[in-house]
Amino acid sequence: VVLGFLAAWDYHSLRTDKDGNADPIPHFYSIHSWLGLLTMGLFLLQFLVGVFSFLLLLCCESATASYRAALVPIHSTVGTTTFLLAVATAVAGLTEKAFFELSITYPGWVRYIQGAAPEDLPSIGGIPYSSGHFLESVLLNVMAATLALLGVLMPLLLWTPQFRNRSQHSH
Repeated sequence: VVLGFLAAWDYHSLRTDKDGNADPIPHFYSIHSWLGLLTMGLFLLQFLVGVFSFLLLLCCESATASYRAALVPIHSTVGTTTFLLAVATAVAGLTEKAFFELSITYPGWVRYIQGAAPEDLPSIGGIPYSSGHFLESVLLNVMAATLALLGVLMPLLLWTPQFRNRSQHSH
């Protein structure tokens, strides 16, 4: 996560135009970046509380057992929320990619699959619509739909009692 954040930060800061002149992109200009920052912050908070409560407090297991047990529902709720925020961040990033990289050609994939000739579809800067545009558009949609499906299925599986750890049922 940190490497991805630093890579995006450097790309935005160090970007140059085709002549090599500095052409940086502003940081935190989109919902994708704000959601990503929130997701990273929540993940860090979850990690720090987890390290503190489950590693450092294990030395005093009997004294901290009730504290750690009280943290379990909070830990699961924050973990699920972090996962859902990560899914939303990824979908927002895919949408941003479709908007900036495929903007004019993106809706053309529907007409392309219906049999329209590539020359009848929108183009960017004289670059004709191609099967590459089609494949990228479909791939973006499949990835976003898969993430959305995971965003629905994972919390259902995590919170359904039948899928919980069997040792919890015996107590």
